[in-house]
Amino acid sequence: MSKIIDGKSFAASLRAEVASKVAVLKERDGIVPGLAVVLVGEDPASQVYVRNKGKQTVEVGMQSFEHKLPDTTGQDELMGLIDQLNSDDSVHGILVQLPLPSQIDEKAVINRINPDKDVDGFHLTNVGRLSIGDNGIVPCTPLGCLMMIKDQLGDLSGKHAVVVGRSNIVGKPVANLLLQENCTVVITHSRTKNLVEECQRADILVAAVGRPEMITGEWVKPGATVIDVGINRIDAGDGKTRLVGDVDYASAEAVAGKITPVPGGVGPMTIACLLHNTLQQACRINNVEVPE
Repeated sequence: MSKIIDGKSFAASLRAEVASKVAVLKERDGIVPGLAVVLVGEDPASQVYVRNKGKQTVEVGMQSFEHKLPDTTGQDELMGLIDQLNSDDSVHGILVQLPLPSQIDEKAVINRINPDKDVDGFHLTNVGRLSIGDNGIVPCTPLGCLMMIKDQLGDLSGKHAVVVGRSNIVGKPVANLLLQENCTVVITHSRTKNLVEECQRADILVAAVGRPEMITGEWVKPGATVIDVGINRIDAGDGKTRLVGDVDYASAEAVAGKITPVPGGVGPMTIACLLHNTLQQACRINNVEVPE
């Protein structure tokens, strides 16, 4: 029986830490971190996510700026809004909710954001900083994964880590973060030969492939730490659905030493790390120390 890694509890403690530091920053320097979130269109999942971001931003004492645009918004109009936010001194973090409507070039939009306000860590400058181990903004979900792994395992030097998935959003950045912690890292993907055997060698197994319950207990090294990034909605019968990860939780939980559930594992950490990144950038932009 493995130990469940409670992401919901961890995220709550991180938000409390951020709130405490925001209060000190206000008192010490008169700075209130500001997060601007841009939503284009009416995607229901994105609307819920943006609403939760705004709520939690306010709860930790930051300013929340929400910009909701119709799905007919053009490239030039969105670029103009980003330019305004880049030049707004009250905004320290900018996040454009993805996906965007088909008429908009996502890469161009992301790279229009000032790299020092790109709290998602998707700008090419921040991707480059992470790849060479420089001090930049780290994407929120990979950062949350690393925080939980280090909380459970401490020093990661020499650990064998396997990342299943090579996306720019999770797979590649989490691999870079683990490399910086002196892990030996293998990135696997759909064309990896002997995928099961690769996973069976992992002390740390990060599943970020986007396929429901693909990784079973047979893939897991006994005692390994399993981080499940997947969020998949599947048929639960009677017209209902349920959320599952990329890991078959029941079989993996019987073998792993530590494991994140879905829901309640990695998911809650994403917004908490977004708030963490916004605080960091508010301090960096204003050239002040992050409160202890």
